[in-house]
Amino acid sequence: MNRQAQAAVLFLTGAALLHAGFTDLYLRYVKAGLQPLLLLAGVVLIAAALATVWYEWRGRKQGESQEREGEPQGAKKADVAERAEDGHEEHRPADLDGSAADADHEHTHREPRISWLLVLPLLALILVAPPALGSYSAMRTGTALQQPYGYDKLPAAGPLRLSVVDYAGRAVYQHGRTLDGRQIKVTGFVALDKAGTPYLVRMALNCCAADAQPVKIGLTGKVPPVLQPDKWLEVTGTYTTREVKDPVNNGPIPFLQVSSATPVPTPADPYDETWNN
Repeated sequence: MNRQAQAAVLFLTGAALLHAGFTDLYLRYVKAGLQPLLLLAGVVLIAAALATVWYEWRGRKQGESQEREGEPQGAKKADVAERAEDGHEEHRPADLDGSAADADHEHTHREPRISWLLVLPLLALILVAPPALGSYSAMRTGTALQQPYGYDKLPAAGPLRLSVVDYAGRAVYQHGRTLDGRQIKVTGFVALDKAGTPYLVRMALNCCAADAQPVKIGLTGKVPPVLQPDKWLEVTGTYTTREVKDPVNNGPIPFLQVSSATPVPTPADPYDETWNN
């Protein structure tokens, strides 16, 4: 991999980061709060690529200039070589041999071929848009519900539109005191355990998709008779005291008494960032 190839890889990687950062694609990899850093990284990589090209171009120009300045000396060396062939001189100057050896060494030096492996993550970033983690990961990972430092004040009237994490936290750690008697709307994707029990899930993350963990709400009441895993639902219901332990890590899973459920499109940001607030 020469300098031009290195610059091309840097430029394409930076452009891919900018493309992901200016669209919703980056939400498949990191949380929304990291968008400015992602864009900055893309700009830095593109600047590094352009700088690499400029330094390479400047080095070539300087080399060509030095060659033009050294033409008389080069002609003299050619004359010495010609005289040696005619038998007038049999000894070649040491500096001619040394400089030729240095030039040969400079032209034969190459960067390790293993550096081409750097292209693989770039191709993956450009060609493959990974789906958000879904029911397969959720049912094989224990619920990540954690007790928050506090809760936002809820409106006094009207239905409550809560995240999966917010509802689960209030149901478990507040025992539903702020939820009892209120109509609640929650959105998440469907997951089914081995017994067929339906759950509404949202993958919560700290930083990026690599550390995403599920928070689960069990569904009871007027649950749709046919549920497909990974399909997104907006569920309307009320708080219930029912609660079970996650068989994976023994974490608490509260339930929601469902009165209606409506299919909804997958949101632009499929992950929940509120669990560590």
